Amino acid sequence: MDSPLTRTGREEAERWGKFLVRFKWDRIMSSDTGRTLETVDIINNFLKIPVHADRRLREQDWGRWTGRTIAEIRTQEPDLLEEQVDSGWGFCPPGGEDRLAVLKRSLESIRAASDKWAGEKILVITHEGVIKCLLYRCLGRRFLPTEPSILRSGRLHWIIYGNGGMSAGEINVPATG
Repeated sequence: MDSPLTRTGREEAERWGKFLVRFKWDRIMSSDTGRTLETVDIINNFLKIPVHADRRLREQDWGRWTGRTIAEIRTQEPDLLEEQVDSGWGFCPPGGEDRLAVLKRSLESIRAASDKWAGEKILVITHEGVIKCLLYRCLGRRFLPTEPSILRSGRLHWIIYGNGGMSAGEINVPATG
């Protein structure tokens, strides 16, 4: 669900703004949700570059599970949750969207940006589910629970998109240094 940034979230966004200025970005693309746009505003106080919000970069739609914690879902619908988790890329909360749909729409956004702003270095600020879909695609991951976790939240992950292809660069870069 879209919720306002916490004080900690605002502090993290400010730290990211200070860190990201060294990379000489040309523009920011982001999800159009309020929390993401608030994050973008704080970061862009340092970068001072054009911003383009795109609804295709929104988090996965969790349907009737929206607003519930995994612990709640595990307690209330354990069999359905396990079935979905075991389906990898096919994971689809009841009434929501599957991960392949998230991948498709986020790739459409990135392709359009690449065509429109060819050669630019674009910072994409979005949600963990979108980031996982893009990086897992690059890395050949199947989204199965047997695969070890590789991404850490609150980190910078490089995705290189060009000539119609996408690859993963460095992942889990902290906002330090």
